[in-house]
Amino acid sequence: MTILIDPPRFEAHGRRWSHLVSDSDLEELHAFARGCGIPPRGFEGDHYDVPEERYAAVVAAGARPTDGRELLRALVASGLRMQKRRGDRGVARVRDVRLADGVVVDVDLIVSDREADAARVFAALVFVHDASNDLAVVHSVWRDEWGAPGGGREEGETVRENAVREVHEETGLVLEGEALRPLGYERFRGVEGSGPWACGRDLLQLYGAGVTGRRPPLTTTHDDSSDRRWVTPAELERLCGHTFWWPLAAAVLSPRGG
Repeated sequence: MTILIDPPRFEAHGRRWSHLVSDSDLEELHAFARGCGIPPRGFEGDHYDVPEERYAAVVAAGARPTDGRELLRALVASGLRMQKRRGDRGVARVRDVRLADGVVVDVDLIVSDREADAARVFAALVFVHDASNDLAVVHSVWRDEWGAPGGGREEGETVRENAVREVHEETGLVLEGEALRPLGYERFRGVEGSGPWACGRDLLQLYGAGVTGRRPPLTTTHDDSSDRRWVTPAELERLCGHTFWWPLAAAVLSPRGG
């Protein structure tokens, strides 16, 4: 296992940056970054961004200097590379997630203020907040867990129509499609079993939206959720902090991205 770093040549935010990667193990990479005092916010899904002024110290701590091409080859060969658009931020790759139907997937969690490719989106979720920044959550019968309202996209729907319909069905709240704000997306890759990702629909779109007033009543017109309530951000973490998608929720809600 080797930690690699390329020269600080990438310019952003008025500084130059290096990329720090592992050739085999993200846990090794996280441990090394912690040891160097690199903050978690520097993680981009498959690498850490390291400012130019810390390059020498990171090399002294044991990272092997290399050029950008070799670093990229090592990252691709490791299987750790996370494909994403420029400007999107990778949060985590969660491996071997077993879904409620027994299908096993790897999931990339990505923060983005741009909508995902609609042709690839099979479902949408919405973090809905009220005037006091409390959040609407529903308990899914199928998944037997709490989460943001949302669900699968129906034939002929736009992604925003999908999101608006699901929120209304599960909470009774009426949202305007144009008011939805993209927060990020989840990318699924099948490991065991089949799903829409086998047909190229591998993305779940995450939005944020607000409603007026404090904790308006929540109702439902469908039986796919067994309960619904308003919760504080701290209560949301207690309910959902164990889920595979929580790192993405934490990234967009703290500070609140919805």
